[in-house]
Amino acid sequence: LNDMGSLDPMYQFSLDAYIELFNLSIQKSTFSKKLEERIANLNSYHTYAVYRSTCRGLFEAHKLLFNADRALAPSGPRLLLHHLLRHSKPRQPLCGAACSRHEGGECTKLIRPSKMSSHHSDLQIVLSPPQVVEESTSCTPLIFVLSPGVDPTGALVQLADSSGMTQHFHALSLGQGQAPIAKKLIEEGVKNGHWVFLANCHLSLSWMPELDELIKQLQLLKPHPNFRLWLSSSPHPEFPITILQAGIKMTTEPPKSKTNMEDNLIVLLLNFIFPFSRCSKPGPYRKLLFSLCFFHSLLQERKKFQQLGWNVVYDFNHSDFEVSENLLCFYLDKYDNIPWDALKHLIADIIYGGHVTDQWDRRLLTTYMDDFFCDAAITQPLYKLSSLPDYCIPANGPQSSYSLHIQALPSTEHPELFGQHPNADIASQIAETKMLFDNLLSMQPQFSSSISGGAQPTKEDAVRTSRDATQAYPSLKPLAAWTRDLHQRVAQFGRWANTAQPPILFWLSGFTSPNGFLTAVLQSYARQYNVRAYTHTHTHTQAGRLKVENMESVEDGVFVWGLFLEGASWDTKNSCLVEPTPMQMVCPVPPIHFKPVKKRKKPSKSEQFEAFCIILP
Repeated sequence: LNDMGSLDPMYQFSLDAYIELFNLSIQKSTFSKKLEERIANLNSYHTYAVYRSTCRGLFEAHKLLFNADRALAPSGPRLLLHHLLRHSKPRQPLCGAACSRHEGGECTKLIRPSKMSSHHSDLQIVLSPPQVVEESTSCTPLIFVLSPGVDPTGALVQLADSSGMTQHFHALSLGQGQAPIAKKLIEEGVKNGHWVFLANCHLSLSWMPELDELIKQLQLLKPHPNFRLWLSSSPHPEFPITILQAGIKMTTEPPKSKTNMEDNLIVLLLNFIFPFSRCSKPGPYRKLLFSLCFFHSLLQERKKFQQLGWNVVYDFNHSDFEVSENLLCFYLDKYDNIPWDALKHLIADIIYGGHVTDQWDRRLLTTYMDDFFCDAAITQPLYKLSSLPDYCIPANGPQSSYSLHIQALPSTEHPELFGQHPNADIASQIAETKMLFDNLLSMQPQFSSSISGGAQPTKEDAVRTSRDATQAYPSLKPLAAWTRDLHQRVAQFGRWANTAQPPILFWLSGFTSPNGFLTAVLQSYARQYNVRAYTHTHTHTQAGRLKVENMESVEDGVFVWGLFLEGASWDTKNSCLVEPTPMQMVCPVPPIHFKPVKKRKKPSKSEQFEAFCIILP
């Protein structure tokens, strides 16, 4: 448990909390008169209790690491003693005499970066149980660890309603000047048995030490048995450790499974706070509500494809959905004919569009809105929300019919559902596996000090390392690849220095500052023709049909190579962008002619012509 703190500052656990959980396990585990059977029952129950209480406070990316604690290498003398004794003989190779060809293929598939997350997604991960209130006491704070895009307020309001605490539920978002109000709410809650929810504690870190003292005093005050103190905070290293150790932590995060879209729809639609038919036009409302749920889930799920999903990753949250739903219900109640333009403008441009800063992302958002919110979505039976056949708006019916429709969705989500090429899913899984391994390595013991006899790096070593770093160009390559790259760069500049003329074809990736090189090309052109460099820019012409040996030096501009495409491929024959082939993650771009030309005045909106480059499904 202590090792988990290296992954996130909110993962703090105390011995007192563990002892309290152990005493609870003694009380609730199955009793037996036989000592061996009693010990086995206690071990089984307590192991699961620790697993459950810990997992509900971990983010999805870290739960698998907690499951793999036995696979981590022990640290210190325990490693040298037990590891050498248990493995005194060399192990059999992974694939060889001990494995058949089929088993070797399965082992290889298990450790493939693009398959790692999918193979381990079926592991049983226990989420925050609804019984968390029963497991807690009036002296135990309940802490929501926030993640981008999720707000626990709605779920907490629903929990208070189902627990009969609606009239005794008080929420406050912390910020400047809110500390006295929060203190008063806690005092009244302790006395009258209220639920007090203090949201966004990370925005009021200066008041957290006082809150820590208030929580410590709860043991002496003996609050009302119904009193519960709920807190929410984003991960922050300055959040008081004592509060984290004393409380029950729960993460609030979008669901993570093979069917994220299905899980999102269930969370949004079936756990809806308001009555499912509260609108005066239940038929259109239900269909458009399902469309809104699909729209919200789609925007969130595109984030997993990183820059292939959005040029800039945005944190669309549950508040965006709630405000949009209220707006949808209001317009349906007020107008006989749905004002589509106003509705789509407010949802796409204001509510969700308020997060979007990139113009191409805004265009994508508007396109989805036009597809999902239209007359056909209401009038057409089983209106399709995707090019895939299974994703459509179900027929009008009770809430249970929508539940059955969601559960009948495919168990595996194809990237085409999100308008992506299958390669985008592979890139997403590789990135997820890399993050998993990086977190795993961060939990492993460091052996540098042990190997060097306990010696620690000196200040001279740190200064020497920093000097070496300033002399080297920035790169993410490992040492061997970096050395080869350095040799190729030196060779390019060496050939250039030993000839009277610059090379015909420049390796653009070999420059430490490619922008500086292209700026120098503009400046050279400006001196040659006695013009101002800032009034000119580059135009680009594909020169892929020319062979390198047939290229001749151009009078204006340069030929460059070393550029790559991600998410597309280049058709040299037709000189156009095409879809990449399967497993083609990166495509090299043929040589390009960068030619300086005079800048044109920006055309007015009436003179602009926009055309799509690639049509997304």
